[in-house]
Amino acid sequence: MISPLKVRFWLASPYFVLEGGVYLAVKSSTKKRLMELGVSEEHAHKLADDANMDAIKRMTVDQVAKKVDLTTADAELENIMGIIREQMASRKRSRSGRITISRKSILDDDIPQGEDRFNVLNHFLVPHHELIPVADEETHLAPWDMVQIESDGSSRLAKELLPKVLITDPAIQAIKEVEEINNSELPAGWLTNRVVKVIRYSKSAGSSTAYRLIVEST
Repeated sequence: MISPLKVRFWLASPYFVLEGGVYLAVKSSTKKRLMELGVSEEHAHKLADDANMDAIKRMTVDQVAKKVDLTTADAELENIMGIIREQMASRKRSRSGRITISRKSILDDDIPQGEDRFNVLNHFLVPHHELIPVADEETHLAPWDMVQIESDGSSRLAKELLPKVLITDPAIQAIKEVEEINNSELPAGWLTNRVVKVIRYSKSAGSSTAYRLIVEST
C-alpha cells in the first residue's frame, strides 16, 4: 500500500504520473518537445519515461518500438523514427557550423558582399570616423603643437604622441575597405601610421573630436 505522504508528493510533482499502477518518472520538458516535433501525446509520454532527448536519439528502432508499444512495420513508428533522425541530423549541422574566423574552411561565398554587408560605421553607437589625408595631418594637429625640430634642423610631426588605435579595429577595417575599393593601387601597409579623426556626438555635451594614430600593434 502506498503511503499518503508519497501520494501527496507524487500528485504535487509534475514529473510523476501513475500508469498501470506503477509510478514512472516522466521528463515533462522532453515530452513537450516531442509533441512539438509531431509525436502524439501518448507516444511522447512513453518515450519520455526515464529518458531525455539525448537518450532517445541514441535508441535503436527496436528500442523505440518496445518503448511505444508498436511493431517495426507500423507507419507511426516510422514517423517517430523520422523525427528522431531529423533531430540527430540537425544537431550534427549545428556542431559543424561552429567555426571561427581564423579557420581556412570559411568560404568567400558565405561572406556578405556589397550592400548586403554590414558596415560598422553605420551603427548609431559607433562614433564618426574620418581618415585624414597625409597632407592635412599637420593642419589638423596644429592646436596641440606636435611639430618637433630635429637635431639637423628639420621639422617632424610627432604623431606617435597620439593615442593609438589598432589597424584590426572594425571601424578602421571598414575605412580600409572603402579606400581600397576606390583606389586599387594602394601599397601594402598603406594604412599604418595614418591619423583618423573621431567625432563623438552627445545630446548633453554636444560633439567632441579626438585623433588616433593607426598602428599594427601596441
